[in-house]
Amino acid sequence: MTSERFTQDANYVSRAAEVSIHIGLLILLVSACLLILRPFLSLIVWGIIIAISVYPGYGKLRRGLGGRRGLAAVVCTVLMLAVLFVPAVLLTGTVVSGVQTLAAHLKEGSLTIPPPPPKVETWFIIGPPLAKIWSAAATNLKAVLEKFAPQIRGAIPVLLSASAAVGLTVLQFVLSILVAGVLLANAQRGASTAHALAQRLFGERGTEFEVLTESTIRSVTTGILGVALIQTVCAAIGFLVVGLPAAGLWIVIYLFAAVLQLGGPILIPIVIYVFATASTGTAVMFMIWCAFVGLMDNVLKPLLLGRGAPVPIAVIFIGVIGGFVAMGIIGLFVGAIVLSVGYKLLLAWLEQGESHASGDLIVTPKAS
Repeated sequence: MTSERFTQDANYVSRAAEVSIHIGLLILLVSACLLILRPFLSLIVWGIIIAISVYPGYGKLRRGLGGRRGLAAVVCTVLMLAVLFVPAVLLTGTVVSGVQTLAAHLKEGSLTIPPPPPKVETWFIIGPPLAKIWSAAATNLKAVLEKFAPQIRGAIPVLLSASAAVGLTVLQFVLSILVAGVLLANAQRGASTAHALAQRLFGERGTEFEVLTESTIRSVTTGILGVALIQTVCAAIGFLVVGLPAAGLWIVIYLFAAVLQLGGPILIPIVIYVFATASTGTAVMFMIWCAFVGLMDNVLKPLLLGRGAPVPIAVIFIGVIGGFVAMGIIGLFVGAIVLSVGYKLLLAWLEQGESHASGDLIVTPKAS
């Protein structure tokens, strides 16, 4: 009896050691795969997000091209690259032209600043110091530049770093669009893989969570990026009507700020500039238009953000904001997806608990 028990204990120890080794090797393999994929993980995630977002349009394009998937994927990729490159080229041209003009004026000593309008000094708090600095720059620009030379030198590395970050972001989106094009060309195989993965992770409710992820991505795309694009178009109309200098640069800046939910603060210095340079009537009309643009998302987001998603809009919005704070731009999508899936799992767990509780209350009648 003792030897038999000893043999069973030895078998248990052997099985436990074998399982531990298998689990350790699996963890090691997964860690190695993640380490290898780490440089490309962001590109892959963005490619999946872009592919899911544009898939309805890709489907219509594919049907219009007679069902040719490869050609439809190539055309869709070219269109997305054009949407990305056109604003980037316009922004680069505006910045380069502005820098060249500024450098030429500085070299020739012909750079002049007009004196501030009298009403600038009447502005609350910032009026007197702003008018003083502005007047000094209009009278002797060289002295003002020498006075603020340390601040200007300190700002140059920040500007260069920001420019490099913008360039890397554009390159990342270019590569992500190419990844999305490959995924669209192999959409059926990707859908089968996603369906199998959802079934393995969530069992019978795999299809439900698969649809939830897809609808959440498209909801965030229309509710965040779509609303930001609409606001940017409306803001651009106002910039062009009042003749804002470097309007193209300000339009691109406002687009990025609107995506990050910071469009309102960008409009404040522009409104101040228009009040300082334009007539009172024009400035007031522009301020009203900017207020309309800034408040537009309060109406559009409730209509578009939760559209088609089987979870409350508050869950998606909190996931968008929290994800952005935690992970940056990509967190706009990842945060909303994770919080939506967690919300549905919580509901499923609560429903399961209620069903068990109600089952415990059922009393089986005794046999007579």
